Amino acid sequence: MEFSIVTGTNLNMIFQVINDPIHGHIELHPLLIRIIDTPQFQRLRYIKQLGGGYYVFPGASHNRFEHSLGVGYLAGCLVRELCDKQPELQISERDILCVQIAGLCHDLGHGPFSHMFDGRFIPLARPEVKWTHEQGSVQMFEYLVNSNGLRAVMEQYGLIPEEDTCFIKEQIAGPLESPVKDSSWPYKGRPKEKSFLYEIVANKRNGIDVDKWDYFARDCHHLGIQNNFDYKRFLKFARVCEVDNRKHICTREKEVGNLYDMFHTRNSLHRRAYQHKVGNIIDTMITDAFLKADPYMEIIGAEGKKYRISTAIDDMEAFTKLTDNIFLEILYSTDPKLDAAREVLKNIEYRNLYKYLGETQPTKRRIEREEYGCLPKQVADAKPPEIKLEAELTAEDFIVDVINMDYGMEDKNPIDHVRFYCKSDPYKAIMISKNQVSQLLPERFAEQLIRGYCKKLDEKSLYAAKQHFVHWCAVKDFTKPQDGDIVAPFITPRKLEWNYKPIHPPEASRTRVQLFKGDSVVLKDEPTLPEDDSM
Repeated sequence: MEFSIVTGTNLNMIFQVINDPIHGHIELHPLLIRIIDTPQFQRLRYIKQLGGGYYVFPGASHNRFEHSLGVGYLAGCLVRELCDKQPELQISERDILCVQIAGLCHDLGHGPFSHMFDGRFIPLARPEVKWTHEQGSVQMFEYLVNSNGLRAVMEQYGLIPEEDTCFIKEQIAGPLESPVKDSSWPYKGRPKEKSFLYEIVANKRNGIDVDKWDYFARDCHHLGIQNNFDYKRFLKFARVCEVDNRKHICTREKEVGNLYDMFHTRNSLHRRAYQHKVGNIIDTMITDAFLKADPYMEIIGAEGKKYRISTAIDDMEAFTKLTDNIFLEILYSTDPKLDAAREVLKNIEYRNLYKYLGETQPTKRRIEREEYGCLPKQVADAKPPEIKLEAELTAEDFIVDVINMDYGMEDKNPIDHVRFYCKSDPYKAIMISKNQVSQLLPERFAEQLIRGYCKKLDEKSLYAAKQHFVHWCAVKDFTKPQDGDIVAPFITPRKLEWNYKPIHPPEASRTRVQLFKGDSVVLKDEPTLPEDDSM
């Protein structure tokens, strides 16, 4: 990634050009450069985009820093495209700059190893705190502006700090205050007439935003996975239409199939990379190490106050110092209080990972988040009868990882929240239902995966753990783990639903049966017969 300088069209406006491996040569406004050249933003160089995924995909060495540059650039591309295409929207240079800043700063609040920190560590370390990295980004942006004296610089470039910082934060995290009852517009940074500006960086309406466009392209590039979504095509067809007295970003009706492909790409990335079973268990092991180290780590914050890993989110000066480097601090520490945490990290280095037991899915109802903590005990208690096990296991020996897979809006179809326009009338927004597109699209848009792991690595414990896990799946009426018949051959036959083989009536299914007679083959139509399990 290279930097060079060009002079902009305005007096004293010097833009920097960055050679990005994904988007090529991109120009950044001087105010963006002032934001980038701060400790709070440079911190993102030391936070892996895919967390523990780097231990599985050796190309996934990219960080939040370059992703943030890409999102800032794409945010500018989309808002300028709308501005040039539809002057009646009255998009100002202030609006454009604020949208770019929001894109640039949307991930300032990520902690060590990205989603591991706010998705796994904080909920376990501080279950009473409902904290997200978006909240952290808002706090860190405020701290960045104040500690680097950027309010005056913002004014220099035509922004109104109080109003525009509010607008930037709202783009990142949504409304900053609970909406007033009966209020039709919850935002303060921009009026309802510019509602479409809130759909560029983090689109709460349908999930189509520049954040996804960059991480699709960037993550696929580093993972070695094909990216099937072309954001440049979306840019060409994007325009604003009015829907229910609000202005929303819409696209051409012929692009509906491409949008389904976009969400399929997201789902595919989660399956193949973000929720990789080994990457997830490494994230879990790092979380375990951080939990063991948390009481003994000291991070200096404002006025010399000391914070733990888990409490650094309460002080942005301390949080600025918290990056992936905390892994190495623990690993190379000689403090005996950190022995337990250090041992977990050494096991990662030596690839002595917790062992995978299998994957299943609930068939009747989803497991709620409040139930997650009880699952290891349930597995430990699910000791299969009539099978002699040579290892005694407890809840502490098991990890049950619950993964919610969807198209970004839980069980909803995100395309139901997209509006389209036709070439014949580009000002009228229409809705396109799923059955108007294809009969091959998914019927459901969410599913839940449940994976089991065992912390003990010896053969007897691992054998016992697999019996426990498969028996638990049977008791809970979950689906049979794919290798269930192999790892637990004495358990799976007892579950009738796991061994049901549908019989198709002769009139519904006929097959071509080959009858061998000597050296010749005679093809004959025969009805499909039930399999004989006695053979």
